[in-house]
Formats: sequence, C-alpha cells, structure tokens
Amino acid sequence: MKRVLLFLATNLAVLVVLSIALSIIFTFFGIDRGSIGGLLVFAAIFGFGGSFISLAMSKWMAKRSTGAVVIEQPRNATEKWLVDTVARQARQAGIGMPEVAIYDSPEMNAFATGMNRNESLVAVSTGLLRNMREDEVEAVLAHEVSHIANGDMVTLTLIQGVVNTFVIFLARLIAGAIRQNNQQLGTMAYFGIVIALEMLFGVLASIIVMWFSRQREYRADAGAARLEGPNKMIAALQRLQHNHESRLEGSMAAFGIAGGGKKSELFMSHPPLEKRIAALQNRREF
Repeated sequence: MKRVLLFLATNLAVLVVLSIALSIIFTFFGIDRGSIGGLLVFAAIFGFGGSFISLAMSKWMAKRSTGAVVIEQPRNATEKWLVDTVARQARQAGIGMPEVAIYDSPEMNAFATGMNRNESLVAVSTGLLRNMREDEVEAVLAHEVSHIANGDMVTLTLIQGVVNTFVIFLARLIAGAIRQNNQQLGTMAYFGIVIALEMLFGVLASIIVMWFSRQREYRADAGAARLEGPNKMIAALQRLQHNHESRLEGSMAAFGIAGGGKKSELFMSHPPLEKRIAALQNRREF
C-alpha cells in the first residue's frame, strides 16, 4: 500500500508540474494549442518531462520504495567492506563516490540509480549479501558502478522520452483524424480511441526501449569484467540462476543486476542469464 500511495502521489505531482509548465510555454511563445506544432509540443513536454522528473527523483523514490538504508558510517565489517569496494571501483571507473545502501529483501539483487554519474546510489539486498561469496558481490557492485559510468540512466531516460513523445503525438494525431472524418464522434469516444492507441503504440515502443536495456546489460557485464575480472562476473551470474524472482519495480528493475518475469525476450529488460554468461565467455578482451 505504501508503494501504491507513493506511486500515485508522485505521478499526480508530476502531472501538475507538467501542466503548469505546458500552460506557461504555450502562453509565452503564443503556440496554437490546436495546431500540429502545439500537439507536438504537448507530446514532448509530457513525454520528456515525465521521464526526466522521474530520473531526478529516482534516488529519493528508490530509498523510500525499497526501504534502502544508506551507510553513513559503517557499523560492521560488511558495511565497511561494501563502502570500500564501491569507492575503489568508482575511482577505477572515473566517477564520483556513489551513496551505498542496503535494503531488506530475500532476493539476490542490487541496483544503481541517480541523475548524475557523480551523485548516484548503489544499493544491494540482504539476500545478495547472505547468498553470494565476496568475489561475486564484488562483480555485482562493479556491474552497477559500470551502469553509472556508462551514463545508462540518462541515456535510457532520453530514449524513453523520445518514444513517449511519439506515442502521445501519434495517438492524438490519428484519433484527431478519425474524429474529423466522423463528426458524430463524441469527446468520450475520442479519448477512448486515444487511450487504445497509446496502449498499442506503448507496447510497440517498449520493444525498442527493452532492446536498448538488454544491450546496456551486456555493456555493464563487460564493464564489471574489466573492473573485477570475467570469472567473478560469470560466477555471479551463475549464482543468480538460483535466484528468487526480482521484486524491483520501474527504473530500479531496469538497473538491477537480475531481471524478472518469465516472458518473451522482446519485453525483457535483461537478457537471459545464459546469454549474458555466454557473451562474457566469448569475449576476448576486457
């Protein structure tokens, strides 16, 4: 219930902020709301705006939705080792020191998030710390640090913004054309068509976004192999084959070490573990 309320409150706040921004832009630039240009501006504001606001709030949302506790001062040897390991990897990767956090979950997982590669967050689950060897945890941390170093959060946000814009624009453009050719079509029917088209285009767009997400997982695996060695990363992935299904949601799921759900690969944010292991085994250079 806490996650649902947080999700609804956040999206309502985003909707209010974008609506105000849209009104200011239309008024200031004198854009005709009913024109094609006005529709494109509307689509871009909501398509990119929602994605970037979500990215800006990602660390705050991640901490509250997972209950992740940031290690301010290490309380034991494990926490000190985590902080020291991430610090070492961050220096090697050329990024600022991320916040390091632990969240309570039986699954073996970890995620990275944050708008800035120098002000990010790396969080690991208690299940991962309990069930992985130290060298495997090092590889998982290196995978998340590589996501940050590669700028994957911002890049994925840009791609999501582009596809969101086209989904919103094309759905309303087609629905408007249908309404123009059928003067009997009421407002409710128009919005029903818009929603149906957005759902259809959204499914097609998600295939593009998920394809990129899978490629970025291969790159993060390779980055972890360069930081800690391919054998450690392969061992960590093999350990994940015995994992619980991921409970992470949204962008955290996309940037977790383990994917979730048994579905078509077209709609998976992570490649199958077998393919990730094979990709590391077949690479000659790290």
